[in-house]
Amino acid sequence: MQVPLGELHEVADAAHAVIREMRDAGVYVFGGGIDESVPPVLVAADETVSEGTYPETALLDGGFTVIEAASREDAVRWAAKTAAACRCTQELREFQYDPLV
Repeated sequence: MQVPLGELHEVADAAHAVIREMRDAGVYVFGGGIDESVPPVLVAADETVSEGTYPETALLDGGFTVIEAASREDAVRWAAKTAAACRCTQELREFQYDPLV
């Protein structure tokens, strides 16, 4: 996300408008930013904690939004609206639901 400092407020307002639209449409589940002031750690099954992260996620930046869309096409439309508001491409992932939950 490369936004001039003077335009951050405008981008935040646009992003919040998309979130409100998601809520009104009933698809918004949860969202938030990554707290960059808290360093990531890896936790093993034996509760060993190691500083750092997986190499492939070292560049994770920003935040995420979880929605429950009716179709992949709907999810793509919401991601496109978010991309326009945030002025940056969005990564779209799909959860695998656990049938036991």
